[in-house]
Amino acid sequence: MEATSGNDEVVSGELSSLAHDVSLPAESYGNDPDIEMAWAMRAMQHAEVYYKLISSVDPQFLKLTKVDDQIYSEFRENFKKLRIDVLDPEELKSEAAKEKWRPFCLKFYGIVEDFNYGTLLRLNCSQGYTEENTIFAPRIQFFAIEIARNREGYNKAVYTSVQDKEEEKGANNRGDRGANSGGEEKGANREGEKEKINKGGEKEKEAYKEINKSGETAM
Repeated sequence: MEATSGNDEVVSGELSSLAHDVSLPAESYGNDPDIEMAWAMRAMQHAEVYYKLISSVDPQFLKLTKVDDQIYSEFRENFKKLRIDVLDPEELKSEAAKEKWRPFCLKFYGIVEDFNYGTLLRLNCSQGYTEENTIFAPRIQFFAIEIARNREGYNKAVYTSVQDKEEEKGANNRGDRGANSGGEEKGANREGEKEKINKGGEKEKEAYKEINKSGETAM
């Protein structure tokens, strides 16, 4: 699905950069606990940036890779009935599941860079990256599930929840200003309408600004 106003290129570039620099294969660290901890922390930074993204921009407009269409098509062809709003770890981690996922993942060898590197994946897409709601998954598995969640509308629950809270906060702030200013209530209403009209573009700019800052930290 194409993003508007060039957003697809911005998002794709940002996520590709983060995916390349943040997620690393766990097996490359041996048994060094300090290095494993450093890897986990950087993977969490990547997860936080992604969550900030789907909280700030309507997920249906996001493009995560240059081959989203292929990933989504192959995913749903091979996993037609897989429930993705709330994942069952057994559908990803059991021996039977691994046998089914392996050929799917290998299709993207040489297509998706570092396709098998470890990444954090949420089990319940309406919630954030908590310890109870997070598992490790190969990067291509993360992309397949998150692209499907975006396209099928499941990740919109996160976006809607965050936007509703911000609107409620803004309404409360405007109400307080109106109560304190008396005769300025009409002006506050006009400002509120103007803010609502310009909200989409401004929020998007702020989201990418924060994502860029987070990305620099993760590097």
